[in-house]
Amino acid sequence: MTTEDWIAYCLSKPGAYTDHPFGAGSTILKVEKRIFAQFFQLHGQESCTLNCDAVSGQFYRQAYPNIIVRGWHCPPVQQPYFNTFPLNGSLSESIIAEMIDSSYRTVVAKLPKYVQKQLNHSEA
Repeated sequence: MTTEDWIAYCLSKPGAYTDHPFGAGSTILKVEKRIFAQFFQLHGQESCTLNCDAVSGQFYRQAYPNIIVRGWHCPPVQQPYFNTFPLNGSLSESIIAEMIDSSYRTVVAKLPKYVQKQLNHSEA
């Protein structure tokens, strides 16, 4: 899948929308003003950063060493909660989709319960 395909996948999530707070060089996916995915060029390569919890973030970094790394652009205190990886075929589409789904769920779980309910209702 291309970067545009992954962005479309993210946009299929209830309440998801794009934003460009860091300029035209990156596409940020948010739900309720909270970032769950970032697509950008890193060292000339299409890349993605996803939100995660510390445990799953560490799991993916250990399972795919030197491919999935801590959020490269995040302050050190936030790095365990973001994973960055290239979109160059080094990861299977199913793993990327799994991580995007997890990122979305992680962000939605931090929203007020009434918002979670609205988002879950729109999935039905």
